[in-house]
Amino acid sequence: MNILKSAAVIAVALIALAGCKPAAQDTTADEAAIRLSAPAWAASYNAGDADALAAMYWEDATLQPPGAPAATGNAAIREFLASDITAAKAAGLTMNIPEAGAVDVSGDLAYEAGTYTVTDASGATVDAGKYIGVFLKKDGKWLYIRDTWNSDNAPAAAAPASEPAA
Repeated sequence: MNILKSAAVIAVALIALAGCKPAAQDTTADEAAIRLSAPAWAASYNAGDADALAAMYWEDATLQPPGAPAATGNAAIREFLASDITAAKAAGLTMNIPEAGAVDVSGDLAYEAGTYTVTDASGATVDAGKYIGVFLKKDGKWLYIRDTWNSDNAPAAAAPASEPAA
């Protein structure tokens, strides 16, 4: 009879444990920190500060820009962004990311997703698109581990093939 009693107690305990959920993580502060990242990224980009931008990425992060190979590591990310900033400034373009859209945090990983626009010197929108950034938290600090974006505009048409010389 003691065996049945023990088995019943164990069964009840297992059923009770199966119904338990872990306490919900309070991610309010983490979400707020991540929401500041996109506007800070745009501000550094528009200021021409490739060093500040590269500092927003972990050393082993990967940047996946449209129309270009991926850049992995701070040096490669900095090099790509510095070149991109130079081209944007020469064209009189400004990156606009007012705030992160969707943000979700799960443990030491998080993502943000949103939209951006690019305006010319007159303020006219010349491009619009979307982005997604994945963050990793280490030592209490959230930095990008993956970052990608793409335009809503269709890619430029390919140049027609030239006729071979006769």
